[in-house]
Amino acid sequence: MSRTIECELCKFNNPRCTATAIIIRNGKLLLLRRSQEPHKGKWDLPGGYMESLEKPEEAMRRELKEELGVRPRLLFVNTFPGEASWQKRKFAVLSHAFLADIGKKDIKLNNENGSYKFTTISRLDPRLVAFDSNRNIVRFIKAQFGKFDIEELRGLVRQLDPSAYVGEYALYHAILNGHIVSIRRRKKLVGMGWIFVRQTLLRKQAVIEDMVVDTKHRGRGIGRAILNELIHWAKKQGVEVIELTSGQHREVANHLYRSAGFVYHPTNHYLLKL
Repeated sequence: MSRTIECELCKFNNPRCTATAIIIRNGKLLLLRRSQEPHKGKWDLPGGYMESLEKPEEAMRRELKEELGVRPRLLFVNTFPGEASWQKRKFAVLSHAFLADIGKKDIKLNNENGSYKFTTISRLDPRLVAFDSNRNIVRFIKAQFGKFDIEELRGLVRQLDPSAYVGEYALYHAILNGHIVSIRRRKKLVGMGWIFVRQTLLRKQAVIEDMVVDTKHRGRGIGRAILNELIHWAKKQGVEVIELTSGQHREVANHLYRSAGFVYHPTNHYLLKL
């Protein structure tokens, strides 16, 4: 038996808040097949509605424990507005999307979903996903993460540092918190650089890291093209100073940086491993 509630507050279409998980493993996004209405049988992202007085991150952790039986590491991504319905009545929703790292933990579904699959990001079809806010999240994932192959990127970074290992969660975290420029030749990744912004007490500055060009493609202007695009991006962010470090043995790289206007800054560079 339904009840009709008449009040001033109920006339406002304020959004109901949800928490939604972006879980990626080996370049593939986790999708769940819904076993309940609405959208029974359609693919969905893990998540659900926030409860009273619950913070978005708390809701995300609760939902993932209920739906998948996992305890994730979370990084807030963004909010995505949309619309949902209940008993033929539409209402606004605001989805809080989180990048959720669950490692290699086993997934244990509850009765809300009948099955799950991991789909390659570049092959995702947002039209097959339930709820418009989730479809927008999938479009966002394709645009941000779809052009990177984790194994290909790891191979390139090892040319910079043979001991380096790029974690998948670290890659997506870096994309969300900065800007990666990549260059391909005949579909192969041949160069990249990453820049991120930080606000200090003195200025808004950016740091360039992980600048590397494939050994077989050096001397062809790829490094300069990457550097110019990173500088252009920094200018658009209102950055005042760009910082980078380079080993003294990297003579070609150091020449490139000086020719682009970078000035050597004598200082002691310290690292503390924790």
